[in-house]
Parts: sequence; structure tokens; C-alpha cells
Amino acid sequence: MGAVLGVCSLSSWVPCLCSGASCLTCRCCPHSKNSIVTRVIYALVLLLGTVVSCVMLSPGVDQQLRKIPGLCSGGAASAVAGISGHVNCEMFVGYKAVYRVCFGMSVSFLAFSLLTVNVKNSRDPRAAIHNGFWFFKIAGMVAVSAGAFYIPEGPFTRVWFVVGTCGAFCFILIQLVLLVDFAHSWNESWVDRMENEDSRTWYAALLSVTVLNYALSLIAAALFYAFYTRPEGCRLNKFFITFNALLCAVASVVSVLPRVQESQAKSGLLQSSIITLYTMFLTWSAMTNEPDRTCNPSLLSIFQQMAVPTAPPLEVENQTAVIIVGTEEPVPTSPYLQWWDAQSIVGLAIFVLCILYSSIRSSNKSQVNKLTLSSNDAAVLEETSVGTLEDVTESGGPRRVEDNERETVQYSYCFFHFMLFLASLYIMMTLTNWYSPDAEYSAMSSKWPAVWVKISSSWVCLSLHRSPGPLCLVPCLTMPYDCQ
Repeated sequence: MGAVLGVCSLSSWVPCLCSGASCLTCRCCPHSKNSIVTRVIYALVLLLGTVVSCVMLSPGVDQQLRKIPGLCSGGAASAVAGISGHVNCEMFVGYKAVYRVCFGMSVSFLAFSLLTVNVKNSRDPRAAIHNGFWFFKIAGMVAVSAGAFYIPEGPFTRVWFVVGTCGAFCFILIQLVLLVDFAHSWNESWVDRMENEDSRTWYAALLSVTVLNYALSLIAAALFYAFYTRPEGCRLNKFFITFNALLCAVASVVSVLPRVQESQAKSGLLQSSIITLYTMFLTWSAMTNEPDRTCNPSLLSIFQQMAVPTAPPLEVENQTAVIIVGTEEPVPTSPYLQWWDAQSIVGLAIFVLCILYSSIRSSNKSQVNKLTLSSNDAAVLEETSVGTLEDVTESGGPRRVEDNERETVQYSYCFFHFMLFLASLYIMMTLTNWYSPDAEYSAMSSKWPAVWVKISSSWVCLSLHRSPGPLCLVPCLTMPYDCQ
């Protein structure tokens, strides 16, 4: 009887899998808005796909799969009579698996983007595709990813590598536009509070954050010279560090010029310091993709060198020979170690934070320059709160998630899904460390196109920071009807 009651209780949640996000969260989340809850769920789905991809890159996964009877060819099937494995478990590990999982996510998000073109409010029938049918959407995404494992090797991996590189570059550019806009908005907000409240607290906070950002940038540049250059050689790294540092200095000086202050009264050093710090990160990210390991040491070896400085070689002389005693960094032989180096882990951690923020916050239609969603959501809520409360009363029960998009959407559904499409490609390239795929694991190596993609994005970042023209593209990217 208890089992029957449990099944009945579980079946009561089945309609929620086919309805809106409000049903999924009405019993476990506090009072919130449908537009925010939906984006949170999509961000969690993307994060779940990232976790699955990370698991498939973990060492020993193929050995564990071979222990499942009847799954892998040449695995545990031989110990079970009448069961034969026909699955090549090598397809479930390494960059091949990451490419296929991210293929399923990216294709699904691209399909959602095309299906939600020009959705103006939640009363549009297509809005239900975006806000509901979660079971079918997730099941479809899993089915596409599973079907991708049956795609034969060869052109697929090479073509998808090119698509991933282009999509990841586009995602970096979108992130840069949003970062520049966020930096200007942050500076404008704090300057307004400093002027209106006539308090030195905001001035101290503004000055402290600015000094901290510049200090971190200087420390980063010094560390780059110390560990990513050599007295003779590594000239390209020297050029990247010096050129980007000079560009950041010029951008900072230009931001406080009188003529710039006349045209952009809120322009200041805060946004310049943020752009400078992010440019240093992009410079470091580009140098970590160089094929030459002499100019691209692992982050773990850098930490070891900082903790225990390398001693000079010790010469032990005797009557017959001179023996040089030194230390040499071991070369990893496992194909998985080249994915799970420290650079990839740090880059993935930073990327996860960025993708969660951009996926949830970057698509506001009228508060793009503030990237907060709070003001516009409040305005729409005031317009629709009466009708919403009436609907709650008529439904016979409290609803903790409000539909605040009955009159107009709070963000572009089309652009939001397109952002997730590009983000899936960026995840794929980040987890595989932008390696160019080859048939043999030993041939996996970084390539120069990844270096130039990242370093050129830093130059675009600085040009967007000082040029008001590209900032005009932000409303075009994020208006609700941008995909008409």
C-alpha cells in the first residue's frame, strides 16, 4: 500500500514536467518571477552538461565502463555466458565524448533559438516551449547527445572543431561587449551615489576597487614576464605582454582626458581597471595555449617553482668523470593529464561563473547598461501584479512564481538560447583546452589558432572599451525583438 501511495504521489509531479517553470519551483522556492526561474533552470541544465563532460574526461572512466557486463567490446562480457559487448567504450571518454555531449546541447539550444524567434509575451503559444515542457526538452537533449555517439569519426570531429572555434570566439566577443557595458554601468552607479549622497564612503570604495584592480594587473604582468618568457626566446610572449600592457595604459589615460569626460561624463578609471584586469586574463589564457612548452609552463610547475626555487645544478667531481645532478620535470604520458592541467581547471572555474552570470543577467531588454534586471522587472510587475494576484486567487492556491511576462517579455528568448548555443561551444573548446583533434591521443596538442583567437579578443576588448560605436550594438543584441 505504501508503494502504491508513493507512486501516486510521484505521479502528481508528472504534469509539472510538461508545464512551466513555476510548477517546478512552487513548492520549494521562495517568491520569485517566472522570467528569472526559467533562466536559472536553463543555466543549471548547461552546468549539468558541463559536469557530464568533465566526468567523461576523468581518468579511469573507460576501465570502469568495461566492468559492466555486456556493454563494452572486450570488457566484462567474456565472463558472462550469452552476453557480448558491442560498444567501443573509448568513444565515451576523452575529447570525442566531450564533442558529442556538447553537440547535443548546442544543437538543442540552437533549435530553441529558432523556435522562439520574435516571441513578444508569455501568451504566445511558442512561449510555452521556452517556459515549459521540461521533461521533453531535457529528454530530447539527451537523445541528441546519445545519437551523436553513433556519428562516425573523421569529418565530424574536424568540422565540429572549426565550428566550436568560431562559436567560442563569438561568445568571447559577446562577453566582452557585456563586460564593457557592465564596467561603465558600475562606474556610473557609484559616481551617482557619491554625488547624490555626498558621502566619502562611495569615493573610498571606488578608489579601493580601482587600485586593487590595477595592482592585480601589475602583479599579473610581472608574473607573466617571470614565468612565460626567457632571456633568449619567447619573443611572441614578450610582445603580447608588453603590447597589451601599453594598450591598457593608453586606455586608462584616455579615459580621464577632458575631451573624453565631456562626451562621457561618467567615464573613469574604474571601468578601465576592470578592462585592464580582464585583458591580463585573456593574455594569460592565450599564452597557456602555445604549443611550445618552453614558453608555456604548467601552472602546477609555476607554483612548485615559487614554493621551492630551483637550485642550480650540482657538480660532483671525481677523478674520472663530472656528474651533473639536476631536476627535470617529468613528461606526463597519460592522455588525460593534458586535459586536467591547472590552466584548464582555473579557466573552467572562471568560465562557469561567467556563463552563469551572463546566462541569467545579460538579456534584459531596457536595462542592458545596468545588467541588473531589477528595475525593469519591477516596472512590469507593477503593470501586471493586479491581474496576477487575481489569477492566483481564482486558481484556489498560492503561487510563489509570478508570470511577469504577460504583457511583454523581460528578455529575448531567441538571443538567450543563442547565447547558450555559443556557450556550449565555448565549454567544448575550454574542456578540450582548444586542442586540435587527431586520431591518436599522443598527437593532441595546442595550436596557434587558439592563441590568436584569444589574444585578438583582448584587443577587441580594449577597442570596445574606448570606442562608443560598438557599445551601440548592445541594445541590438539584447532587445526582445532582436531576432525578427
